[in-house]
Amino acid sequence: MTDARLRRGRGSLAFSFFVQGVTFALLVTRIPAIQDRYGISDGLLPLFLAAVPILAGVSSVATEKVVARVGPGVVLRWAQPLVLLALLAVGAGDQLWQAAVALGVFGLAVGALDASMNMLGVSLQRAYGRSIMLGFHAAYSLGGIAGASLAWAGAHWDLPLFVSYLPVVAVLLPAAFVGGRWYFGGAVAPAAVDIGKGEGGGVAFKLLLPLCLVMTFAYIGDSTVSNWSAKYLQDVLGSSEELATVPYNAYMVTTLLGRAVGDFGVRRLGAAAVVRGGAVLAALGFAVVAVAPGAWVGMVGFTVLGLGLSVIVPQTFAAAGRLFPGASDAAVARLNVFNYVGFLIGSPLVGALGDAWSYRGAMLVPMVLVLVTVVYATSFGSRAARYGGGHERPRTVDVG
Repeated sequence: MTDARLRRGRGSLAFSFFVQGVTFALLVTRIPAIQDRYGISDGLLPLFLAAVPILAGVSSVATEKVVARVGPGVVLRWAQPLVLLALLAVGAGDQLWQAAVALGVFGLAVGALDASMNMLGVSLQRAYGRSIMLGFHAAYSLGGIAGASLAWAGAHWDLPLFVSYLPVVAVLLPAAFVGGRWYFGGAVAPAAVDIGKGEGGGVAFKLLLPLCLVMTFAYIGDSTVSNWSAKYLQDVLGSSEELATVPYNAYMVTTLLGRAVGDFGVRRLGAAAVVRGGAVLAALGFAVVAVAPGAWVGMVGFTVLGLGLSVIVPQTFAAAGRLFPGASDAAVARLNVFNYVGFLIGSPLVGALGDAWSYRGAMLVPMVLVLVTVVYATSFGSRAARYGGGHERPRTVDVG
């Protein structure tokens, strides 16, 4: 295995993470426009929004079986264009059934995409022999910022959804096809591998469970910020409507910064220490938000949250790869489901608690859940190694 092939594989995978960040941001930031275009009622909208992560979770589980036959590189090579085309279809229709079909395809494709991207990331990190997983997720965050900016431009100029989406898809679709030629680590897994930790050569769920909980709690925290930060700043802390849009942007920027430097921290301190620090920092951010006397202090809390949460999800995927080195694809596919579980739970949980109790009190619940991650930090590796627990390998290892 040459260093050139590793570098090409790393670059192409980072680009895929970037493209997915752009695509997802273009969808979620234009939900009000999608609702208006298709005449989706406020009562029906939660069903449409819930269907996407549910279908994505089903697809993630199915991806485990598919990659055993064709490898994750093949899945990603076809899933990413399908996600982009589904986004374009969301902007092209005008009937309710068309929205349902387009969002359904988007959900199924994005589940396969998320799972296969992280499978390849785990394989490539093993080949490099040092932490690089956070860098891929930094590319996703950068794409999210770019996608949100493009969505703002489309809304600002009052462009139809299709007109707003078409140039982006026209540029990213062929680029994704070309980049897919250099994916690395996507070989078909053996039919049965003794990984030393799973039962019968598989993935023992009781060993994976702590990481599943961490993933769920992290996405509960993330969905709280993405769905409630603007409302919280405006309704609870008394900010203007314009100022209420700032916390999520600040959160995305600090998420990018945390992921950009996070791999260095893992190499110096080990994954467990970085995850503990991130969990404590995220909990501190939620605490600041909960007691903030005004909008500017609240924005500081959301900003700190971005730094804390940024490191948890990428390191959770990496830890699954280390825990099940002979069945990392299966472990990642199953772990990825809890990404969507957290997303489904987080927003309704905070909303229900806010209505029944108070939104300040509701912010304490994700704070406690994220802080529980500290208890499970030993699952990320106990030694301060570059690859989190003594898994360094030569740069020329072929993991395929």
